[in-house]
Formats: sequence, C-alpha cells, structure tokens
Amino acid sequence: MFEPQGTRSLRPPVAALQVTYRRMSESITTESIIGRHDRFMSINYPRYPIAMARGEGCHLWDTDGKRYLDLFAGFGSGLLGHCHPALVDAVMRQAGTLWHSGNLFHNEPQTRAAEAIARHGFDGRSYFCHAGADANEAAIKLARLYGNTRPGPAGKRFKVISCSQSFHGRTFGTMPATGQPAVAADYEPHLPGFVQVLFNNLDAVRQQIDDQTVAILVEPIQGEGGVNVPDDDYLPALRRLCDERDLLLICDEVWTGCGRTGQYFAHQHWLADAPPDVMTLAKGVGGGLPVGVMCAKPNLAELNNAIAQGTVRHASTLGGNCLSMAVTAAIFDVLERDQLVQHAAELGQHAMNRLGQFAGTCHQVTQVRGHGLFIGVELTTAVKPIVQRCLELGVNINGTQETVLRLAPPLVISKEQLDEGLDVIECVVAAAD
Repeated sequence: MFEPQGTRSLRPPVAALQVTYRRMSESITTESIIGRHDRFMSINYPRYPIAMARGEGCHLWDTDGKRYLDLFAGFGSGLLGHCHPALVDAVMRQAGTLWHSGNLFHNEPQTRAAEAIARHGFDGRSYFCHAGADANEAAIKLARLYGNTRPGPAGKRFKVISCSQSFHGRTFGTMPATGQPAVAADYEPHLPGFVQVLFNNLDAVRQQIDDQTVAILVEPIQGEGGVNVPDDDYLPALRRLCDERDLLLICDEVWTGCGRTGQYFAHQHWLADAPPDVMTLAKGVGGGLPVGVMCAKPNLAELNNAIAQGTVRHASTLGGNCLSMAVTAAIFDVLERDQLVQHAAELGQHAMNRLGQFAGTCHQVTQVRGHGLFIGVELTTAVKPIVQRCLELGVNINGTQETVLRLAPPLVISKEQLDEGLDVIECVVAAAD
C-alpha cells in the first residue's frame, strides 16, 4: 500500500524541534501576530485572520491549535508537504556544511539539482535564481539575445507573444507578458515588445507573428488563469510553428513542474519528443524555499556562457545557494524513490472522476479540468465564500478568476486524505445556492 514518507511521523530530531517551537509559541497569540504584522509590514497580501504555527505532511496548525488539511500547499510550492523528513535532513546537513560561497565557485548541491532537471526533462542547461518571475525574466532576456544573433528583415528581433489569462510574473519584464490587465495596471509605461493572444488558439498566434517576433511564451496549463488545459494539438502545433518561423518556444512550468500534473514537466503530456527550447520552474522545485530555474537547450545556454561571450550576461548573487539546491536535489530524489509522479497521476484521475460525478449532480459545477494534482473546478457562483467556509471546516483550498476553485495539494497526500478534503468541498459547494 502506498505510504509517502511525508505522511509518516517525523523523526525524533525534527519532532523535538517542533515540540520546542510549540513551547516557545504558547505565549504567541493570533491577535498579537496580526497586530505586529499590521504595524511593521507592508500590507501587500489580503491575508486571512489566521496565523499558521507549524506543519507536518499535508496538515497545518494555527496558533490556536486548529488543524487544517492543506490542499493548496502554499500556491503549490509545498510539493512534498510540510517538513518532509528528507528535505529537513537535506537542510540540516547542508546548514552545517556550507550555505553560500558565491557563484564564482562550483558546488555539489547546485550540480546535483541541474543534473536531476536535465535527467527528468530534456537535455537542458539550468540557471538558478529565486522565483518564477526571475526565471521568466531570464528567459525573456535570453530570447532577446537569440533575436540579436539571428535578426530578421527589420533588424533585431525582440517581440514575445504570450496568452490572455496567463501569469508570468510582476517584474517590469514579466508584467507586460502576463495576460491579466490588473497585474500591470498603474505601472505605465510598460516595456514594449509584448502582445497577448487567446490561449489555445493557434490562428491568433499566427496573426501576431511579424519580422520582429522572437519567442512564444506559454504555460502548458494555465495556473492563475483557472487551470486551463489546452487541446491536445495546441502545444505540438506551437512547436511546429516555432520551428517554421525560427522562434523560441518557452514553456512556463512555474505551476506545473516537478510532477504535479502526473508528468515530471507538464509539457511532456504533449511534447515528449519535441520539447520546448526553454523551460522555467519555481514553486514546487524549491519545496517551499525560494528557487527559480531557467533551463535552456545547450545552444541557447551558450548565449549566456560568460567565458565564450567574454562578459557576464545574466546573474544572481544568491541564486543556486547551497541550502536551496540541497533541497531541490532531494526533492527529485524523493519524487523518483517514492514514485510520486505516478502517484499524482493516479490520485489526480481519482479526484477528477469523483468531481466529475459530483458535477453531474450539482448544478453549481460547470466544468472540472486539470491534470494530476492540479485541478480547477468551474462554478456558477463566486468561490470566495466557498473557500472561506472550507477553511472554517479545516480544509485549505483556493479560488481564482472569481469562479474557479483550485486544488494543488502536496504530492505526498494519501487517497484517504484527499477524499476527506473532497467530502468537505462537495458539501460546501452543494450548499452554496
């Protein structure tokens, strides 16, 4: 019987640390944390009036001792759940060995992480940074380098086509690529060279290609857009179009990478034999630590080769630090050892089947979509009160695009835990009228 190691009891050193933390936290109240937060922190996020104190496996506990089943895993970042023993071990070993030496030196954790990404993806070369926006920014810069070396009739190529409802980041380089107007509102003027087209519409892409276009940036499955899954022929057609027009195909796998969709990388559902030119990762690849990755085919990675180019093209002081890389390498070890990618595929199919049957009996559900443990449930009603009610009942989920419930649990979740969460979700949705 499948039993992911992340759901077993933590080993004594880790458990002892958590006991110590609980004792220290006895005098810390939710009200005091929120009060200090509001006094000393910028209010960038619409937070719940809840302060989380600790986590283990697929569960969280707040400062009042209430337990929550976590079906969203910190926007998908907690790929192996909370305080997974293998990741705690990796951090503890690395913390007593070497944290950061600077990227003028080689180190083993960084190399191991890059090897794992190449082994499970395509034969790419990895550049490490801190987040998805950083990784996409690096990919856009690389595309411009490519466009400079292979100009068109109008000169250097620099334009990037992305999709409506996409999300690629909030930096000045990624805001105009993000197909959600609210992200870039009030920050004009925007960086030129970006255009959005309808997702899953090849003709719309063709119509926007001109002599200055250099790349197509696409999420294999749109995350913030509502877990939108393309037709089976969409990504293969984009790949052929890019080959025909000498464009780079950049797959943003920030949400979908590292096994979440039932493949190591979501593009493999459709592009197993013809991978993208560039792939970006974050969220799950760090397991909750700030890790971003741009993985590029070797010929493209050479454009960032500081020795060959005679200068540093792109860099990150703390990107690829040893602590983060030890965790990233350990994540791939656990995914492979515990067969969690296959587990995500099987459990995701179970959830899709169950939710599909529920949709047939509940008029509030209009569509269930996704792959693996990345699922969107489209409703006829606003999701915010449903998310709030589930949270009150001890189940953490998320809503996006106003009417889409979004599930992205840790890959270590058991069928029993998932069904427990689905019981609550179905009850709350059915009661919403």
